[in-house]
Formats: sequence, structure tokens, C-alpha cells
Amino acid sequence: MRKPRLLAANAVAVAFAVVIAFPLYWMVLAAFKPEDELLSTDPRPWTTAPTLDGFRRVLTVDGLGGYFVNSLIVAGAVVVLSLFMSFLAAVALTRFRFRGRAVLLVMLLVAQMVPVEALTIPLFFLMRQVGSVAPVFGLNHLGSLVLVHLAFSLPLAIWMLRGFVAAVPTELEEAATLDGASRSRFVWQVLFPLVAPGLVATSVLAFIHAWNDFLFARTFIISATENQTLPMAILVFFSPQGNDWGAIMAGSTLMTIPVLIFFVLVQRRLVSGLSGAVKQ
Repeated sequence: MRKPRLLAANAVAVAFAVVIAFPLYWMVLAAFKPEDELLSTDPRPWTTAPTLDGFRRVLTVDGLGGYFVNSLIVAGAVVVLSLFMSFLAAVALTRFRFRGRAVLLVMLLVAQMVPVEALTIPLFFLMRQVGSVAPVFGLNHLGSLVLVHLAFSLPLAIWMLRGFVAAVPTELEEAATLDGASRSRFVWQVLFPLVAPGLVATSVLAFIHAWNDFLFARTFIISATENQTLPMAILVFFSPQGNDWGAIMAGSTLMTIPVLIFFVLVQRRLVSGLSGAVKQ
């Protein structure tokens, strides 16, 4: 009885994996297809004449290296800041009792329910006002992207890490206190390594959100082309005369490579981190 059920479950899992992976396969395939096959009315899931012309056109975009560096700066800053701030916030919400704690937790959930598109225009005016006080966080600066992505990454990161911090028994903190460890030493030398899987899981989500962003980059970086991010480089291949789909798919493929590398580096920690979040 168990074997047929196991085979059926594996078949369903493989079917779901194929459905999920098919768009990625089609993107990579379109990146290598010649133009005549891309514009054909009879698309085929293979190509007999692969070409690198789309990648050549993408790599010759003016300022592509700068766009790549800007995306790394924004994504890296968001990951580091969100991990640091969400960890401290999760510790405060879990280990301390204070008035309004439950309300704050509910607000973190509510913040995840608001569509990003509904906040774009208010955030534009907010960043314009912030720029008059702190220009580095104003429009046309990378700081505005870091600030906005940080605001959207923190609620989910805090909620996830709260479960990991709560899973650490208080007896461990009491034992560390008896051994003479201060609260700060316990947090950074004992608690921080124990919740590392959760930190990795939240870092992946924050990195993907910041790396793939197009809406905020298009909205906040208006005229400073030197501060544009990598998704904006693909925009040059869209035109009223016709879209260069080969270059668009090639650029999308190249943008996926850093995300895959990041996944490979944190793969083991990510699996345990997501499983721990589900348990909590």
C-alpha cells in the first residue's frame, strides 16, 4: 500500500516541478534561439541552430557593468540591514514583554497584505520629501531603493525569525547567565548561531526581492542613469517598432545566474531554515 502511494506522490511532485520549471526552460531556450525561430508562428520546444547573438547584444549595452554593480549594492545592503534589524526585532518581540507587543505583531502581518502597486505613488512622494532632508535616500539615489526594499523585507523577516528565536529554550539563556554571560553576549554568541538557518532563509527572500525589482527602480531612479539597476538594462530592448525578444530572454537568463549562485551557496542552510519556519 505504501509503495503505490509513494509512487503517486513522486509523480505528482515531478509534474509540479516540470510545470514550475517550464517557464525557466523556455526563457533559456528563447535566449539561444535565432530571430526567425522566435518570430515563427509555429514555436517549437527546441532549436536546431542555437546562437549567442542575444547575449552579445545584452553584453554590449552601454553601462551594463554599472547596472550590475548597482544591483549588487542594493541587494547586498538590503540583505545585511534586514538580517541585522529583523534579528534584533525578533529577539525583542520574543524575549521581552511590553505594552503593544501583540498590536505590533498584527501590524507586521497587515503590512504583508497591502499590494506593492498601491503604495508606489505614496512612496514616490515620501521619497521626494525624504530627499529634501537626507539626499542620499531621495529620488535618483540608490539609498531610496535600499530604504524601500528594507521596509518591505522587514515584516516577513521579523515574523519568520520570531519563530526561530522562540524555539530556543529560555533555559539556555538562564544557563548562559549563570556562567557569567551578559545578555548581549548571549544574543550574539549563542542565539545568533542557533537561528542561522532562519537568517539564511530570510536573506534569500530579501535578496530575490531586491535583485529582481523593476517597479521601484523605474519609479525612483528617474534621470540618474548612472544609478539604474540591472533590470533597467533590459528595458532598452523594448521599442514601439518591435521588441528584441532574444536579447530580453538573454538578459533575463543572465540576471538569473547570480540568484542561482546565491542559492547554491546557502542551499543547505536554506532547506533547514524553511523547514524550521514551517514547523513554527
